[in-house]
Amino acid sequence: MRTNDEALLKIKYNVLHEVAKLAFSGELDEKRDEIPFKLIPGPKAQFRCCVYKEREIIRQRVRLAEGKCPSGKHSDNMIQVIPSACEECPITRFVVTDNCQKCMGKACQNACNFGAISIGRDRAHIDPDKCKECGKCAQACPYNAIAELIRPCRRACPVDAITMDLDTGICQIDEKKCIQCGACVRSCPFGAITSKVFIVQVINALKAGKKVVAMVAPAAEGEFGADITMGSWRTALKKVGFADMVEVAAGGDMTAAYEAMEWAEAYKEGKKMTTSCCPAFVNLIKKHYPTLIDNLSTTVSPMCAVSRMLKAKDPETVTVFIGPCMAKKAEAADKSVEGNADFVLTFGEAIELMRAKDVELEPEEYKDQEASVFGKRFGNGGGVTNAVIQCLKEQGESTDIKVARCSGPADVKKALLLMKVGRLPEDFIEGMMCQGGCVGGPSNLKQETTFKKDRDALIGKADERGVWENLKNYDMESFSMHRTHEKQ
Repeated sequence: MRTNDEALLKIKYNVLHEVAKLAFSGELDEKRDEIPFKLIPGPKAQFRCCVYKEREIIRQRVRLAEGKCPSGKHSDNMIQVIPSACEECPITRFVVTDNCQKCMGKACQNACNFGAISIGRDRAHIDPDKCKECGKCAQACPYNAIAELIRPCRRACPVDAITMDLDTGICQIDEKKCIQCGACVRSCPFGAITSKVFIVQVINALKAGKKVVAMVAPAAEGEFGADITMGSWRTALKKVGFADMVEVAAGGDMTAAYEAMEWAEAYKEGKKMTTSCCPAFVNLIKKHYPTLIDNLSTTVSPMCAVSRMLKAKDPETVTVFIGPCMAKKAEAADKSVEGNADFVLTFGEAIELMRAKDVELEPEEYKDQEASVFGKRFGNGGGVTNAVIQCLKEQGESTDIKVARCSGPADVKKALLLMKVGRLPEDFIEGMMCQGGCVGGPSNLKQETTFKKDRDALIGKADERGVWENLKNYDMESFSMHRTHEKQ
């Protein structure tokens, strides 16, 4: 399930817009408390029970827009619950519906081992204080009259990291389990789960006169139309104050080339490996399949590769990744991997940063290609495999390898389980936690099916240069493409 409610997006981006404007003008500290009243003038509520609750939600969103936790409690997790917004979902998991016939057999009551079901005047009733949520009553009911109500965020979480405080009804995220994939964010119909935003920190760096370079993800091509090119992004970001923009697709070429060398060596040794470009996938292995850490590629992600390249030229460069991924925020915050991006903005956050300076993405001619087609397709499911195999071909290595191309939690977890027990038939795993790859990321403003035609048209304009041929344009000896892993 994916929530695309315009009302939710409007609230989120209006808050970011206001915060960005005040940050640029230097008035954020002075006028921060005015934002809830500006966006919720009253006296009538717009989307909740009262203006007071709505303003509290805005206040907590302002905190998130500043990179803080909404409730004031410290947490390093990028995915956060907005307490004031998370109070509308049902607390009880099993509920008796109008389909109840109050039948004589009382199958539901007989199936319950905890005495939680009583028969009322019109229907059966489940006592939430006694119910253990075993589901036997729902299974026993001959009329399917007992509904199982699982919160959308909890249903969407691939690692069961979401629980609920029974006293308050507010969801809680188990940070030891959370892989920060953002699946819960895009599934919540109340917009009660979101991520920290670093728009203020980026603006402060721009205002301080630092050399801030944007790194735009390959998933951007096509999402904003066939006439919005990477040149469009570069022009717009420079108007805002960025020193330059680099295509992260070039980093895709870098990652593919070095991962290909790892794969070739591992294949000769009979060792099975996984990719390492998807941070949510990496988090999944580290937290839930720790015995497979040694099978994880040691090649850095395309984002880290480009950041390291830029910092090798000028160590004072501030690098900002712009893309559809929330897990990238956690990757950037992981200081055990040196030289990574300093900040991460989603597409929507970057648009609001530009809008605060009255800058928009405008059509521009397709030119100044910085990556091969394989690097540009890195964000598609199977794109990493295609790029790695292309590198093997270019190097004259064997391409007679089998790869499990996995996108989406179900495919990924199945492949990892098979690898864990030594029954994976393939040689390697390409792991992408989002369905369809990065183009299906939680912070994409559109679903990939709606912009596939535009994406194909844009990438179709690229020349046919090879991956290694393209890498001749970069000083690959000036920085490392490898990172170290520590077992947790």
